[in-house]
Amino acid sequence: MSENFKAPNTHGCYSDLETDMERKTVSIVGSGNWGSAIAKILGKNVVERKEKFNPEVKMYMYEEMIDGRKLTEIVNTEHENVKYLPGIKLPENVVAVPDLLEATREADILVFVLPHQYVHKICSTLKNNIKQGTVAVSLIKGFSIHEDGVVIPMSKVIGEDLGIPCAALSGANLATEVAQEQFCESTIGCEDDQMGQLLKELFETPYFRVAVVSDRQTVEACGALKNIVGIGAGIVDGLGYGDNTKAAVIRLGLMEMIKATEMFIPEMKVTTFFESCGIADLVTTCHGGRNRLLGESVIKSDKTIKQLEKELMKGQSFQGPLIAREIYTMLEKKNMTDKFPLFTAIHKICIREMDPKEFISCLRNHPEHL
Repeated sequence: MSENFKAPNTHGCYSDLETDMERKTVSIVGSGNWGSAIAKILGKNVVERKEKFNPEVKMYMYEEMIDGRKLTEIVNTEHENVKYLPGIKLPENVVAVPDLLEATREADILVFVLPHQYVHKICSTLKNNIKQGTVAVSLIKGFSIHEDGVVIPMSKVIGEDLGIPCAALSGANLATEVAQEQFCESTIGCEDDQMGQLLKELFETPYFRVAVVSDRQTVEACGALKNIVGIGAGIVDGLGYGDNTKAAVIRLGLMEMIKATEMFIPEMKVTTFFESCGIADLVTTCHGGRNRLLGESVIKSDKTIKQLEKELMKGQSFQGPLIAREIYTMLEKKNMTDKFPLFTAIHKICIREMDPKEFISCLRNHPEHL
């Protein structure tokens, strides 16, 4: 970066982060399944790359009681998130902290990995309580949708709420497989090259390979919209159909994802869909993700989404139904639900307004076939 430092830009990732040669402190905001898997990576990397990062990683953890013990106490003594990532040891330098401000006060890099519906509340607490020059990266799969139908990526929400630059990371990354160190790829979206490269050094391992692209908003759109399609894949599983039908869901879902992203983000690059955040994540989600499980469970049960969430998710959230509802609300306001029959049908099946058996007719009569 030049000596003329770039001012923080909430629409992108411009920062003067690299101009300060002091080691950077990393904090994680969120500690669920994915947050804990990422904590394992970051905890190891900051030690191995000690010339760039401080060795302790604080992880904000909402306090819960597990068999009479505080979850933070269990994590900090046994180095395992027994509720959300059981069987995986976390590095001892990852410290669970139940106080948000204490966990983030010294951070130079904030890693956001929590359900998207909590972001505004978290940011309202952090506002004016973080270091000058702090930057962020969002691993959140979701949007904020204004009443007028404008879709806002979570990195922009974080950036604008906190007044700091925020990048995005998304990819074909099932948390348990990442925690088991099975090889995978991921994508960082960041307009600032040097910040993107620093984040790549923070996240990349021999089993977690990271590519950096400038198309941040499309990276996030892929990560959010694929959760809707994942529910559709689960629906056809629940109906007893095979891989050919699921492939149709994936293809038609991808077409709707691209069309929706073009509508939200006119400057989007279709090539971003060929990164790990795009087609790869979509395929993974449709075969092994939690939203696929939800889709199948909706067919095999008459329970509500909330009941299934409580039964299947151990306190975590299904993001797919929330995103499907938000996208449907936006499409309805724009009178465009007929242009996105897959997204529309999945939302209506989730809220029990459509017979799941009609889903195949939706695929058969999709506009892409006309």
